[in-house]
Amino acid sequence: MKSTRALSLLLIGLGALVYAAIAQPLPYHVDPSAREILPATNAVPAIRFLTSSDFPPFNFRDSGGELIGFNIDLAKRICSEVNVACTIQAWPWDQAANALADNQGDALIAGLEMSPDNGALFDFSATYLELPGRFVTRAADTAAFDPTKLAGKTVAVRKGSAHEAFLKRYIPRAKLSEFANEVEALAAVQSSAADLFFGDAMRASFWLNENLDCCAFAGDAYFRPTQFGEGLAIAVPAGADPVRHAIDWALVRLKNNGTLDELYLRWFPVGFY
Repeated sequence: MKSTRALSLLLIGLGALVYAAIAQPLPYHVDPSAREILPATNAVPAIRFLTSSDFPPFNFRDSGGELIGFNIDLAKRICSEVNVACTIQAWPWDQAANALADNQGDALIAGLEMSPDNGALFDFSATYLELPGRFVTRAADTAAFDPTKLAGKTVAVRKGSAHEAFLKRYIPRAKLSEFANEVEALAAVQSSAADLFFGDAMRASFWLNENLDCCAFAGDAYFRPTQFGEGLAIAVPAGADPVRHAIDWALVRLKNNGTLDELYLRWFPVGFY
């Protein structure tokens, strides 16, 4: 009887995971025309990843001091896919890029911005996670949300953000209420001081994970790389083509075999896509 009950619970749990994977939109940034050409592993005997340890859930230390997170798991899976030795070393954020430039690592997986200044020093892998903008409403208002009917609605935004500029351009009849950061803007929706929030979906997902009884994403995700940033990619020293090629090849493989989806669902229980 106990074994039957245990099996039933296991099947229920597996069913829930399958449902989550089906019901929740998943990232898809892999070029469908990308060719799976195995990189020459003799040119990349190992990958020395650099990261930081202060950006949960991407890269941080747990209570035991172990380095964990989405980026940490991704780095390990990349090395496993390419079948090369792998090390991951944490640096203070303000020193990590300099460490890569000084050849103290082969790749930096820590959300380095793909800016013109960084582009002069580093090359970047394919994007593995974009950062869309999204609306958040109180849970009771989510079903009735209509982005074409926001005239007169009070929308909480981070002051000076690209998301504020987006609303001013595309939804000029909405009333914008400015806040110093996303947390304060989301709290305004929770307290009914604002009708809804618009901003960085990833940061909003962290807040929603702690406030599921209050609020939820509403409507679709808005992908605007030129406005909201090009997303997350892995930096390598300029000209380090074998390493970049190996990483890009692994990212295609990890998306196609479901590993990227698995990591996304594990580390972002409130998905932001």
